[in-house]
Amino acid sequence: MGGAVVDEGPTGIKAPDGGWGWAVLFGCFIITGFSYAFPKAVSVFFKELIHEFGIGYSDTAWISSILLAMLYGTGPLCSVCVNRFGCRPVMFVGGLFASLGMVAASFCTSIIQIYLTTGVITGLGLALNFQPSLIMLNRYFNKRRPIANGLAAAGSPVFLSALSPLGQLLQDHYGWRGGFLILGGLLLNCCVCAALMRPLVAPQASGGTGPGKQPQRPSQQLLDLSVFRDRGFLIYAVAASIMVLGLFVPPVFVVSYAKDLGVPDTKAAFLLTILGFIDIFARPTAGFITGLKKVRPYSVYLFSFAMFFNGFTDLTGSTASDYGGLVVFCIFFGISYGMVGALQFEVLMAIVGTQKFSSAIGLVLLLEAMAVLIGPPSGGKLRDATGVYKYVFILAGAEVLTSSLVLLLGNFCCIGGRRPQAQATQPEVVASEEEKLHKPPVDMGVDSREVEHFLKAEPEKNGEVAHTPETSV
Repeated sequence: MGGAVVDEGPTGIKAPDGGWGWAVLFGCFIITGFSYAFPKAVSVFFKELIHEFGIGYSDTAWISSILLAMLYGTGPLCSVCVNRFGCRPVMFVGGLFASLGMVAASFCTSIIQIYLTTGVITGLGLALNFQPSLIMLNRYFNKRRPIANGLAAAGSPVFLSALSPLGQLLQDHYGWRGGFLILGGLLLNCCVCAALMRPLVAPQASGGTGPGKQPQRPSQQLLDLSVFRDRGFLIYAVAASIMVLGLFVPPVFVVSYAKDLGVPDTKAAFLLTILGFIDIFARPTAGFITGLKKVRPYSVYLFSFAMFFNGFTDLTGSTASDYGGLVVFCIFFGISYGMVGALQFEVLMAIVGTQKFSSAIGLVLLLEAMAVLIGPPSGGKLRDATGVYKYVFILAGAEVLTSSLVLLLGNFCCIGGRRPQAQATQPEVVASEEEKLHKPPVDMGVDSREVEHFLKAEPEKNGEVAHTPETSV
């Protein structure tokens, strides 16, 4: 039983784009489902919690908000842990934390205790699973990365479609305490997913290492702050931070909105199932379209359109006055929300590349944490003050629309709207060049150490897509 293999990144390793990567994709699918669907599905229990503790809508909204804030705000901590211990052990500990938080919440006697258990402990556990799973997915896929991201992101709507009615069923039969206890048991499946995250190991050069020796690994910073020197990264971070202010507000409040209109509880919870069902098909479709050769260089513009579509849907959804109107809203929101979910991390991967992604995603999630923390509670405060949901949806739509304009104008004005180079649309060319680098000319002797030094000097040719102003935001 050896020690944990530290995941320092796939330096010198070509992304397999398949093989065991499909098992990693399956694990990432489940982790993404729990991470993004859980904060929304737990809203099914809000009405019971309001009656149990005598609190308001804004107080219960803090549960989902703290969950999301932990998922985002602990990004740098997750990056440091992954770079120090590797993805697999970090995810295993995270699965235990996620389950422990929900089990402990079932014994809580105050809303503050639920904040600490469901919000902080379970949120931390989900964060320790979510970010490492994305890092592993990025390492196993390069050419097929957009569709892999789309399929993994589809875990969110699939689990939302299942967890929302399941939560309502558990509440009806066992109460909110029994429901929390059973959901805590389900979260132990995160530990199973952790076992699937097998690190990529570089092939040993002949004669380079002995039988009892481990190949030397390059030193790596626990948190790479050099990404802040990238203008594309800064524009993306600002736009994403504004976006999450309103992105998660409608799914959190749509069930309570329907119940407030007099819709039965089970029928109201079915709205999240509709949203999730549409989202299931929207995410892989968006990933497939983004992976097309002629579309992939313009992924940032497609991402900006997805945000604009989502914000516009929120504004039109504010006019809904009956159950039918909310159903129509959930259909279009599911399409736009799925596009955003499938593209957000694909665009970030294209900006910073493989080597810096583990640090970049942690820093982006940290910047988004404050926005996530105040988003749903501010919507709850607005609802408590006005007594109607119209203004909540209008505020959320305005925030997401603003983020789309920031990303679009920032990319066009600060980075430049130049035409992307052909390399960005043809990742297989990069792969073929990388294969050639491993084959020295027949008529010329080449020192293996010189080849290794040359490959390390040009990481963009080793399993990464060449970046242009268009793909770097």
